[in-house]
This record gives sequence, C-alpha cells and structure tokens, in this order.
Amino acid sequence: MYPDSLCDSIAIVDATREKRKGEELPRLISTEMEGLLGRYHPDYREAGFRNLRVGVNRGDRTTHEIADLLEAFSNLDHSKISLEPEFDTDVLVLGGGGAGVTAALFAESMGARVILATKLRVGNSNTIMALGGMQASVHEDDSPARHFADTMGAGKFAGKRDLVKTMVEDGPAIVKWLLEIGVDFDRDEEGNLATRKAGGITAPRIISIGDYTGLNIMKVLKDEIRKGEGIEVMEFAPAVELTTNGFGECNGAVLFDLGRKRHFTVRARAVVLATGGSGRLHFQGFPSSNNFGATGDAIVLAYRAGARLEGIDSFQYHPTGVMFPDHMVGVLVTEAARSLGGQLVNGKGERFINELETRDACSAAIIRECEEGNGVRTPAGKVGVWLDTPLIEETQGKGFLKRRFPSMYRHFMRVKIDISKRPLLTYPTLHYQNGGILIDEKGETTVRNLFTAGEAAGGIHGRNRAMGNSLLDIFVFGRRAGLAAAKRKYSEPGNVTLGHVYRYYDRLKALRISSVATSPTLFPEFIVSKL
Repeated sequence: MYPDSLCDSIAIVDATREKRKGEELPRLISTEMEGLLGRYHPDYREAGFRNLRVGVNRGDRTTHEIADLLEAFSNLDHSKISLEPEFDTDVLVLGGGGAGVTAALFAESMGARVILATKLRVGNSNTIMALGGMQASVHEDDSPARHFADTMGAGKFAGKRDLVKTMVEDGPAIVKWLLEIGVDFDRDEEGNLATRKAGGITAPRIISIGDYTGLNIMKVLKDEIRKGEGIEVMEFAPAVELTTNGFGECNGAVLFDLGRKRHFTVRARAVVLATGGSGRLHFQGFPSSNNFGATGDAIVLAYRAGARLEGIDSFQYHPTGVMFPDHMVGVLVTEAARSLGGQLVNGKGERFINELETRDACSAAIIRECEEGNGVRTPAGKVGVWLDTPLIEETQGKGFLKRRFPSMYRHFMRVKIDISKRPLLTYPTLHYQNGGILIDEKGETTVRNLFTAGEAAGGIHGRNRAMGNSLLDIFVFGRRAGLAAAKRKYSEPGNVTLGHVYRYYDRLKALRISSVATSPTLFPEFIVSKL
C-alpha cells in the first residue's frame, strides 16, 4: 500500500496517462547514447574503479569491490588443510545453477563420473530469478545471423565474436533439448512457441514460461539431475580454493562443509566453475537482484590459479528494480512489462526515454532523471521513477496483467499494491556481471582443465547483455563445458597442491599490497554477521 506522499505523485501519472498513450519517443542515435551512458551509467564513473596491481590482468580496470577481493589474502590457514583427496572424480562441477547442472548432465552423458558441489542447494541461484525469458532464433522471421547482430550491437561490439557466434548458432538446438527433457515453454494459438520482441532486439526471439522462466526451467533440470546415476551432489559445500598440479593445471578444489564446519579436498581430471556472478558485492552501493551467494567467488579462485579475466569493468544494471516498499528494494520488474507497453514516467508525469532502448540506456536515463530532480522520493529517502503498469492493462484489456504476470501480480498484492491500478516505483538495480573469466568456445579458461560456464564466464556479452541471452548462455556453454571436461577423464590429474596460491600470496607481499577484504567472501557481510 502506498503512503499519501506517493499517492500524490501517482495522481500525476494517472492524469497524464491519456496524453502519453499515443506519444512516440524517438530512439537514441549513437552520439546521444554515448553521451547518456558516459555521464550517467555507473560503469563510467571513474571514482568507482581502480586498476589491478597483481595477477595476469595487472593494469586492467575493475570496481573497488572486485579489486579488494583479488588483492586480498584468504582467511584460511592453508597449512592446516589436508590436501589428501577425500573424493576422486572425473569432473568436478562447482555451482548448482543452470550452468552447473547442465554441465553435470552433459558430462555424465559422456560416461564421466561427476561430483556437483554447490554453496547452497541445487537450484538456489540467479537462474531461478530470470523472469522475462530466453533468446533463441526459433521464429520463422528470425535467424542466428540476426541474433548475432543484435547481441554484438547490444554489447557495444565488445563481445568475442567466436563466443557470440557459438551461442546464437547453438540456440535452436538448446531449445530442442529443453523441450525434450520436459520444459514447457508458452505456446501461441496455433501451438507454436510464443515469441516476442524486447529492448534492443530486432526480431521476435524471446520465449518464456509465464513470468518465472528461469524457475520453471530449473525445476525440470533438478528432476533430470536426480535421475543421473553418475552424478553425486554435495549441497552447502562451497569451494574456497582450486587446486593445481605441478604443471599448473587445475585438478580439483578445496571445499568447505558448512554444516560440519570442515574443509575437504576433491581431486578431479577437470573442473567446471559455474558459481555465478558478483551482484551481492553491491558495487557503488546499488541494490541487487542477485541471490545471496553471488559474491564473485569464481573470479577470485580462477584468478589466483592464473586464469585471465575479460570485461571485469562492465556490469548490467536492470532498469526496473523495485524501490518501494523498502523490504522489496532490488526485486526485479521484468523487462516484458516495458516490451508490452509499460512506460517509464518521472515525477512530472513525463516520459523521458523510449522503453525499448537497451538496458544500459534505460538505466542511465532513469539515473539522470533522479539526479536532475525529476524523480519521486519515498518516505525512506530513496528515489525512483514510475513504471506505468496500469497503462498495459488499459491497452491490453482487463485482467491481462494477472494472466500474463501471475507471479508478479500476486507478489505485489501481498503488499496491497494492485499493479493493474497502481504504477510501480523503480530504479536500476545491479543485475548481471557482463564480464568474468575468459573462455574459448569449449568453455575452457586459460588454465588447462579449468572450464567456466554461466555468469562467471567472460567475453560473451561485451559491455551490455541483451535481455534473455543469459539463460541461453548458461545452457550453451554449460553443455559445451560439460562435454569438453568429460573428455579429460582419461588424463592423469597429478598431485594436488596449492602452489599457485602461495605464489600469488608471495607476489602480494612483494608488492606490499594489503586489503581489508577476505576472499572468497562466500556470503554478504550482513548474512555472515548472523551465521
């Protein structure tokens, strides 16, 4: 329920709705886009970044929060950790989201013995928070070539061409696989996959399952992994270090049993790192839509082992994160709401950006409006702009929002906000790690036998990710990493060591670098204090 102070602003939105219905806002030209992003997008605020002083990416720019982790010592006493392997397997998958589960399934399909270890429970990841849908060129008016062009353009042409090509060409086959294992995507009246356009996309390419696409896909994947006789699942067992042999090749990991408060070592012929992104580091103080385990573990562990990172100065801020009520700050309002006609409206009742611009442009425009005094302030002092959801109801017909977005509708009704009658106050929220660990088309990093898939991987999305490409990405490269890792099952892993960690620490000491951070973080500080 909105307080009186916000109801006055809502009245302005209601009063201007009829005028805005037929209003057409032009798309930004390239110089306008560059100016908007350069002045208002968080990625361009130099005060939030610094150059790394150690490691293979020395001199590269990243956020202070990530730099703190990469330049930090672990709080572990490595001398007290037994490196005698307690478990031995062909493929060790770290992470239980969509990418990790997919990698495990395909590795097992090749006859490999697989251990999947995850920080929380299987499925408790950013995958289940993917609301709006997945891109894949399955429509008759679409093609992988068109998908490639849209993806490269959205990413400011900074994505690695070979990786983008791989992702879009594998898209239709991935959809076929998901359908075969029981994923029930929405259909049109003729029974075909229902597709739609979204911001920055030139063809109807988004396929979805209501407004909880990732969650519904993850339910099916969890059923699949339970069938896997060659997959052993270890929950509540986050990785705290990777291990390497005398040649610097990855051959396992040290895990921490959260229940028994003990460390143990798993040796493997190949490791797939799929522990997700870093949104819970809350860069520059932004709220985050990410699950509580998204603390950048993958880039910390891989970087110490010598893996090169790519694009670690670029992050996606989803334009429409909730700003009221306070306990829901950071919760996403799916981009589908804007693609279906929901308008972004400032405190004066004015539109200020074409809602189908890319996510980075919409986010920067919202930040601009709020910084220039055109935002709407909550009783707690937060500022946002309105997303006019009642306009969707008016144009699409009564009851549309409840049918099309049942989960979102119920979510807000619990706090007595009827989205068919009241707009939602929104502001950009930290949503996705555009960069990460550099991979090749097989998902392998620059460290042999170390593969990466999902949000932890870098090089795919460039400087901005188009809606729906994250779900496609995790399945494409999860599959490829799992298949390639399984082929290493005949290799000799060698002795398990932490030599790379000691060498990394020696370099930190030589450069007299100290950090107040502990890495990996594993959980946000506000959760750790309660454990």
